[in-house]
Amino acid sequence: MMTTDAETAFNAYLSVRHRLPGATFGTNWTAASSLENIAEAFDLILLDAYGVLNVGETPIDGAVERIAALRAAGKRVMVVSNSAGYPKARMMQRYTRLGFDFSPSEVVTSREALLAHLASMPPRRWGMMLNAVNGTDDLNGIDAHVLADDPAAYDAAEGILLVGSDGWTDARQDMLENSLCKNPRPVIVGNPDIVAPREGGLSREPGYFAHRLADVTGIEPRFLGKPFGEIYDLALARHDPLPPPARVLMVGDTLHTDVLGGRHMGFATALVMNHGLLAGMDADTAVGRSGIVPDFVIGQI
Repeated sequence: MMTTDAETAFNAYLSVRHRLPGATFGTNWTAASSLENIAEAFDLILLDAYGVLNVGETPIDGAVERIAALRAAGKRVMVVSNSAGYPKARMMQRYTRLGFDFSPSEVVTSREALLAHLASMPPRRWGMMLNAVNGTDDLNGIDAHVLADDPAAYDAAEGILLVGSDGWTDARQDMLENSLCKNPRPVIVGNPDIVAPREGGLSREPGYFAHRLADVTGIEPRFLGKPFGEIYDLALARHDPLPPPARVLMVGDTLHTDVLGGRHMGFATALVMNHGLLAGMDADTAVGRSGIVPDFVIGQI
C-alpha cells in the first residue's frame, strides 16, 4: 500500500479544486462534540465510511452505538462511500464484521455510480485499475481488463477505468500516462478520493492517480463519487418521501469530498476531525485554507 502524509494530501486537494464541483457556504461553523448534539434538525443522515465509521478494517469507538441511537431517535441513516475497489457484497460483509447493521439499501457506493454510468454508455474495451483479488463478480458483462505490467494492454484499451488502487504502482501509472499521451482516450474514475485513512496511514486512492494523469496528459477524467452529484442522486432515489435538502446532513472527514459534495447538493454538513484526513489539524486553519465551510465541526459521530 502506497501512503502519504496528511499535509501533502491536503495540499493535493487544494491543487485540484478547479476540477471539483461548485457550492455555496456559510461564513462560520458550529462546534459540537458529536452527532447526538445536532441530529434533531435532520431526517436523513448520510455518513462517509473511512474516518467516520471505520479506519481501514477497524471500527471507530462508539460508531456502532451512535448508529443505533440515531435509529432509535427515528432518523434515517445511509452510508455514502467512495470505496469502489470492492463489490457491494464484500462491503456489506465488512460492515457486519465490524458490528454495523446496515442493509444493502442503506449503503451506496461510487462503484454503484460507476456501474450505472457504464450501463448508459456504448460498449467499449476498457483497461482497468483494480486488484481483481478483491472481487469482480459485479463487473460481469463489462468488457474490462485489469491493467498490470504489460504495456501492450494499456495501448489496447479503448478507455480507462480507475476503480481501485490496491496493488497499483508508480511504474503502472507511468505506463498508463505514456499510453494516454500517445493516444488520448476517455478516463472514468470510480473513486475520486485522493487518500483514505487506514491503519498504516493515508493510502493513495484512484483520485490521486486520476489528477496526476490529468496534469500530465491534459485529459479531463469523468469522476463518479463524492463530491460529484451522481452518487448522491443514487442515495436520494432510495428514499420516499424525499426530505428537503435542508433536512439532510452529510457527515464526513474531508472538506473536498464530503463537505463540498454535501453543500453542492444543498445539504447541511458536519466535518469529523478525530480519525480521518484532518486528524491533528486545526479546524479553523483547514477551513480557512480550503474556503470550504461546514455547518458543524464534530470530534466523532
